[in-house]
Amino acid sequence: MNTSYIISATDEDIGKTVVSAMLVQALGYNYWKPIQTGIGDGGVDTRRVQKMTGLPDERFLPESYVFAEAVSPHLAAELDGVSLDLNCINLPQSDNPLIIEGAGGLMVPLTRDNLYINQFKKWDVPLILCARTGLGTINHTLLSLEALWSRNINVHGVIFVGEPNDDNIQTIADFSKVRILGHMPWISDLDAAGLHNCFKRNFRLQDFIDLR
Repeated sequence: MNTSYIISATDEDIGKTVVSAMLVQALGYNYWKPIQTGIGDGGVDTRRVQKMTGLPDERFLPESYVFAEAVSPHLAAELDGVSLDLNCINLPQSDNPLIIEGAGGLMVPLTRDNLYINQFKKWDVPLILCARTGLGTINHTLLSLEALWSRNINVHGVIFVGEPNDDNIQTIADFSKVRILGHMPWISDLDAAGLHNCFKRNFRLQDFIDLR
């Protein structure tokens, strides 16, 4: 049985948009980014994913909120004079399962009294955590997993992004016992062919179908 996945990360600028694009293409899913900030700087991840994958418009669902400034959603909403209503951010109807890309890391504030991780809990969709491979990732990844486990959020697995670092990946696997879904190295060609080759070389389709 295919299921939607939330894509979040241990921090900002890890590469979860590229991971999302790869999974949308490889799994045949649709893409949804509920909250987009930074459109004033031309930063629209939905369009980036579409450009990377070359997929048609119907594979991309519209955002619930878009904000001008490239800051945390709670502040971006305030700067735009918008009241962000969490009750309006519901999982949309979709013909295909969804890749749902969060904004920044798990603890990003959506409002002054709620965090993105709480919205992930509400949606009750398995989550894939993106993590760096380099220095500091052991601490950041294990802390992120603890935050997810404490809320009983279903962690489907971890995807590592960056230069190869086998010991960091193995150490996180040993301490956490989570499924390591694969490692995405830096991709020079961010297009459909590059994403296809990355998935083929570094991931197994079965790992995203088997929910045990």
